[in-house]
Amino acid sequence: MASSLGSAHPGSSFFHNKKDLSLSVVPPTSQLSIYKCKKPFSKNIVMATTTQQSERKPATTGSLKAPMTMTEKILAKASEKSGVKPGDNVWVNVDVFMTNDISGPGSIGIFHREFGKNAKVWDHEKVVVIPDHYIFTSDERANRNVDILREFSLEQNIKYFYDIKDLSNFKANPDYKGVCHIALAQEGHCRPGEVLLGTDSHTCTAGAFGQFATGIGNTEAGFVLGTGALLLKVPHTLRFVMDGEMPDYLLAKDLILQIIGEISVAGATYKSMEFVGTTIESLNMEERMTLCNMVIEAGGKNGVVPADSTTFKYLEDKTSVSYEPVYSDAQASFLSEFRFDISNLEPLVAKPHSPDNRSLARECKDIKIDRVYIGSCTGGKTQDFLAAAKLFLASGKKVKVPTFLVPATQKVWVDIYTLTVPGSGGKTCSQIFEEAGCDTPASPSCAACMGGPKDTYARMNEAQVCVSTTNRNFPGRMGHKEGQIYLASPYTAAASALTGYITDPRQFLH
Repeated sequence: MASSLGSAHPGSSFFHNKKDLSLSVVPPTSQLSIYKCKKPFSKNIVMATTTQQSERKPATTGSLKAPMTMTEKILAKASEKSGVKPGDNVWVNVDVFMTNDISGPGSIGIFHREFGKNAKVWDHEKVVVIPDHYIFTSDERANRNVDILREFSLEQNIKYFYDIKDLSNFKANPDYKGVCHIALAQEGHCRPGEVLLGTDSHTCTAGAFGQFATGIGNTEAGFVLGTGALLLKVPHTLRFVMDGEMPDYLLAKDLILQIIGEISVAGATYKSMEFVGTTIESLNMEERMTLCNMVIEAGGKNGVVPADSTTFKYLEDKTSVSYEPVYSDAQASFLSEFRFDISNLEPLVAKPHSPDNRSLARECKDIKIDRVYIGSCTGGKTQDFLAAAKLFLASGKKVKVPTFLVPATQKVWVDIYTLTVPGSGGKTCSQIFEEAGCDTPASPSCAACMGGPKDTYARMNEAQVCVSTTNRNFPGRMGHKEGQIYLASPYTAAASALTGYITDPRQFLH
């Protein structure tokens, strides 16, 4: 861990001042701040933090630009300006707009009200429509919302509408994808240096690709549909430097729970959260998505990870659109900088009823649980299920509580049934889950993450205790208002399923 004077108790922090925050975040493979890419095809929770609130010095000549962070550069380019600074209000051109079934109908209604019944969207190839939230239900209003999306997409000739008609068998719908934030990445809509806006607060997930991505409201969405632009205030940037070798019992969910536990659910309100460091560089794209997914749980406007070879490789077979990554300048100013030594971090959970109610998993070993839920845009990706399967395999045991598995997308569902788990002798995740006594993987969707209609798969219809890989644990979030939700990584969720109590995954992994 970072060194400091004094001692600490579990959950405490070390603080020290630092005068110079001018550290480059340009990947070591390049000395350029902008370049072109084109696809031809311890026992304690401890950290060190530093806060800086100095203003930039103005350029001495008209030709020099003030140093900028990644987010500032993206917004400057999107607003056709040579430079922007925190607090500026700028008209930003949108590269991709996404909406789904719970917010799309309202956005569509506002679009028609303000622009006319016969109005056309600004660019039918830049609008992505993804039904995903309340899909596999008999609720008439939920079904109606998908119908509204379909009618609008046909009317507007929307190129990227991922429709579903047969609710009895998701596999009969080749266009249907699943959870919007994961589908956006898998279908090549996430690209470095771009602006992606969506009518869902977890749109910030796409920041993992080195782009500006954030959620907007229905009124803003209606305006974007008609104009392709939106007035945005440039946020200050908080910089999170995470170094050290990632222990094999940790996942990105532990990293973001640590951060939110440190700064609170309001600690990054309307701020950009930039993640750098050797630990971040070691993460695969899905783990980076987990990290950026939950910046909204800290109040963040957006989260962002510098694009690198991992990003470019992921995108190789997903997009033919050229993109231009940007990186924070060496002398860029950050409102605050937080440094973490990850090598000594322990598995964490967020206790009810807030994502910042952080605790060590081992400190919650006496908390009896009723169920485990592995799924959502946060914890329902291929890597999340591989992690859960790895732990089940290592244990050789069966679950003691109902364990629900909800793949985020059709592709993830296929991966569960086809990808072999390393060290398993050729077994797939589905085989390991079946041997462990888990529920059969469900149809891909948001499912119980946001409660939904009473017949939603795995919804908490009783006041139960659940360990979940989702992102929020507010009262009523997964259904029953008296339910208790403990947020955790797939490792910790799987370990807890095996014991019936909140369990540190090291019990089975080591």
